Amino acid sequence: MLHLFAGLDFHTGLLLVLALLFVLFYEAINGFHDTANAVATVIYTRAMRAQLAVVMAGVFNFFGVLLGGLSVAYAIVHLLPTDLLLNVGSAHGLAMVFSMLLAAIIWNLGTWYFGLPASSSHTLIGAIIGIGLTNALVSGTSVVDALNIPKMIDIFASLILSPIIGLVVAGGLIFLLRRYWSGTRKRRRIHMTPADREKEDGKKKPPFWTRIALIVSAIGVSYSHGANDGQKGIGLIMLVLIGVAPAGFVINMNASGYDITRTRDAVNHLEQYYQQHGDTLQHIIQLAPPALPTPEEVPGEPHEFHCDSSRALTAINRSQRILNNLSGYDALSVEERGHLRRLLLCISDTAEKAAKMPNTSAEDKRFLGKLKGDLLNTVEYAPIWIIVAVALALSLGTMVGWRRVATTIGEKIGKKGMTYGQGMAAQVTAAVSIGVASYTGMPVSTTHILSSSVAGTMLVDGGGVQSRTIKSIALAWVFTLPISILLSGCLYWVALQLI
Repeated sequence: MLHLFAGLDFHTGLLLVLALLFVLFYEAINGFHDTANAVATVIYTRAMRAQLAVVMAGVFNFFGVLLGGLSVAYAIVHLLPTDLLLNVGSAHGLAMVFSMLLAAIIWNLGTWYFGLPASSSHTLIGAIIGIGLTNALVSGTSVVDALNIPKMIDIFASLILSPIIGLVVAGGLIFLLRRYWSGTRKRRRIHMTPADREKEDGKKKPPFWTRIALIVSAIGVSYSHGANDGQKGIGLIMLVLIGVAPAGFVINMNASGYDITRTRDAVNHLEQYYQQHGDTLQHIIQLAPPALPTPEEVPGEPHEFHCDSSRALTAINRSQRILNNLSGYDALSVEERGHLRRLLLCISDTAEKAAKMPNTSAEDKRFLGKLKGDLLNTVEYAPIWIIVAVALALSLGTMVGWRRVATTIGEKIGKKGMTYGQGMAAQVTAAVSIGVASYTGMPVSTTHILSSSVAGTMLVDGGGVQSRTIKSIALAWVFTLPISILLSGCLYWVALQLI
């Protein structure tokens, strides 16, 4: 593994280690900041003791990171343009990384201190946007080109819609429970608060099956949180490594000959697909692009290559030349590795556009989706040591500092105590919503989904919500993005002046 860091001077290597520690610290903060989302309901419904609930959340956060995949991680990575990651020097890369992480850590710690269920996802994405915009202003490039706009729109849509979905779905679930699960005294127990249960039945714990449902749904929230938020930490570390040590991490240097063959075959098949469907893809690709000089003819060209539809087949042809008879990526120069990464991302972007064409059949969409996965097999990756390190940081962070935000969710959202049914409805909604988002590669806010779900159950169940708390949560939701954008942008600008 150490050979991947070859070529870094001692000073840069030391700063790189510090940057990786910052990422793990951010992920630990994310753990105790968001732990409350999984444990608040089971604690305040007395389904589990607080200490046991926190350990449970830590364990299943760990497994969520390990088994959650990488789709969300690379949604974060690709929020910044590839050119920005590959064309900055080590000093600029470190300035970018430290500014982004410091902004995210400062805002997360501040909102945690005041017990506000603010979103770590909003904070991180805002910090990345701030870096991209500041880089555009400093370098004099177009602000439109400063970010991956289509990816940013998708992420914004998921961040905005997910709390609304949580509120509506959780409210709908509690409505159904009230309407169809209240016919007998036994069934009505699900609508008791712990205080009601103790007063009427003389028992402190929820009914057995209700308690099981609360615990299982809490496990689901913990696992889903690890699978979604844990991937953000993985994406951050890959951002650090790609930006600061591109020679070893810009592409998977441990890729096998079979992996490279899969990538080469995907490029060849995509070329054939374009040639066969040229008439219907005129808006996506230009089948006869103007002749462009090869990287060998213009040494600086790899840094000037930009992905657009007129270069779709050019990108394919150049990647074919690089991949032809290639058995391992270590045979490529550092510049060729970075160029190949950009080419493959460009080809993948064009394939995604082709799949979204209205006249593309379902079979062709599946075919293009498979080709895209093969294309990015050695680009969208993460070494196992990174995944384990993030899983440990998130799970250990989960076991400390959870009480502040848990108190807000459990006691300060609703005007009345939380019933078993409300806790169950909120947790099931959060677990399913976050799980679906992780599967589709969309980073969402665990905090906002859970808190909006709790609010939805309180509104539908007649108890109402505490307006002061809701206003505080709403203000944190509104101001997190602009503040983190401004904070990271200012930190990055200052860092650039000091370089």
